Amino acid sequence: MFFKPIRILMLGVFLILSGCAHHQKIPFEKTKTLYQGQDVNDSLILRQTPIFLTHNSASSYNRIGRPSARYDDQEEEQLYVDTEHPVIYYLKRNFTTQKGQYTNLIYRVHFPKVPFSLFPFYLTAGKNVGLFVVITLDAAKRPVLVTTVGTCGCYIAIVPTTFLPRDALPLKWPDDSIDIYGERLPSRLDYTNMKNPKLLIHIRPGVHRVMDLEIMDEREIRKSRYFNIIPASLKPMQELERIPIDSGTTSFYYNKGVLKGHVKGSVKPWESIFMSLLSLDFFVGTDKIYGDRKETGNPFYTSLKPWNREASDMWDFATFLKFWGWRL
Repeated sequence: MFFKPIRILMLGVFLILSGCAHHQKIPFEKTKTLYQGQDVNDSLILRQTPIFLTHNSASSYNRIGRPSARYDDQEEEQLYVDTEHPVIYYLKRNFTTQKGQYTNLIYRVHFPKVPFSLFPFYLTAGKNVGLFVVITLDAAKRPVLVTTVGTCGCYIAIVPTTFLPRDALPLKWPDDSIDIYGERLPSRLDYTNMKNPKLLIHIRPGVHRVMDLEIMDEREIRKSRYFNIIPASLKPMQELERIPIDSGTTSFYYNKGVLKGHVKGSVKPWESIFMSLLSLDFFVGTDKIYGDRKETGNPFYTSLKPWNREASDMWDFATFLKFWGWRL
């Protein structure tokens, strides 16, 4: 009996570690599926919108969609992601540091789910999952940072571009690549000699992790026969709080109770079981709103350590960057 708790703990550690070891070989696809934003009057938002490169789009859970709502047979509200109408949501925010003024262009996409799987084990299995891409512009409107993170606040990655001065990098920043929980990303994004640069976000199928970042010329993308470009509507992020349902609207997020500020239907059971004690958050891994914690009641923290809740909150971006060692 004495060894049973230890065995359970060891099993939990094994499952957590294997949850990051998801690098199955991606089947060859002659044509890659890209989602590209369109239909917005803001030229800055449109020009900087990243292109999302997905794999295995034959499986609906690998497709970007539009958060939607309906009533089920019991007249209960049901939130889901409609992959027939892909949407990229955006938000623009300014922030100031000791060195200057910056603008964040924040893009949000959602997938129907991360499927349940034991082999490989998907720790983040759950519904209505999503991804943020934040492009930080300097005063000259040049992209200096690209930040990617799950809409749960997990797997944070901050990558500088060639427009960012070296003295703004964290100390001992590598020259080749960075490791983000098993994913290898470039340590710097090269915008030199690019007339029409576009940021490509390579998304791993199944788990929807960012597996690579790349800068390509938009004309080369459009000319390539290896890409199937799917247009995605660009919509203000506030629309997630007024999703049509019958003759009214509803929010993508719970607006009261213990789940306030979390995405409806997005509780991650495996993460709650194995990570809640570590983070002191039973709903760790549940996707959430991006907003001021004083209003949402739900900080968008990016560090599992409970004492870093405030400092790692991505809403206060200047403090967030300082917490992760950046010297902007």
